[in-house]
Amino acid sequence: MSGNRGKTIVLWIFVIFGLVMLSAPTLVVLGASFTSGNIITFPPDGFSLKWYAKIAGASDLRGAFLRSLVVASICTVIAVPAGTLAGIALSKYAVRMEKTIQVYLLLPFTIPLIGSGIGLMLVLGNAGMLGQLWPVGLACCVINLPFMIWAVTASASGLDPDLELAAANLGAPPLQTFLHVTLPAVTPGIITGALLMFILALNEFLVSLLLVDARIVTLPVQIYNSIRSIITPDLAAISVVFIACAAAAIFLLDRLVGLDIFLKSK
Repeated sequence: MSGNRGKTIVLWIFVIFGLVMLSAPTLVVLGASFTSGNIITFPPDGFSLKWYAKIAGASDLRGAFLRSLVVASICTVIAVPAGTLAGIALSKYAVRMEKTIQVYLLLPFTIPLIGSGIGLMLVLGNAGMLGQLWPVGLACCVINLPFMIWAVTASASGLDPDLELAAANLGAPPLQTFLHVTLPAVTPGIITGALLMFILALNEFLVSLLLVDARIVTLPVQIYNSIRSIITPDLAAISVVFIACAAAAIFLLDRLVGLDIFLKSK
């Protein structure tokens, strides 16, 4: 009994240590954003909301944040139909070049992001499409699309094929079967993938840095440009806004499909 108790204590020590290490940066940034001083300190030097008021009144930060929202929206709009159809096809049919597609799905983990970013910059630059926001959203979609496909595939793999056969036997045409049987069954995966794509594109820095110019700077690039000179508490406040957006997405995901379905799709 004492041996099992010792294993439990050691396990909890590792769990607590991991939680502290994961949450410590967030807590430091959160505390620093409320400091009343003029430099980032933790514990904060007093309590003040002036840095949030500063970023709310900064037109350049508002513009950069709105551009990031546009990029994330474009990425999601492109990824939802493309990832949904690809995920359903991979889970239900024998697709040609399936091994090649499986390799593509591993690209986010095998190819350095800087390599993908430079390649996209060259392709989009030769096509004369740089200097606009929509190519940035397209590039974010190309790089992160495997996450959308994985989410949809996880939902589609649980679809009972007898349901589609029953609909066909009752005289439903293929399109009607897809819209009323297949699509509702994979909706949790679509929602999960869409939220993932939106958050990933919203936070994308390296690809945005390579594809934007001074006229269309996104918020991560704007933050990077700011910290090259001096790190002030308003940057911590911006970071808290990003954390709040991610937390809102997780809450929405939990309310719509449940975190258990999200974790199964990973």
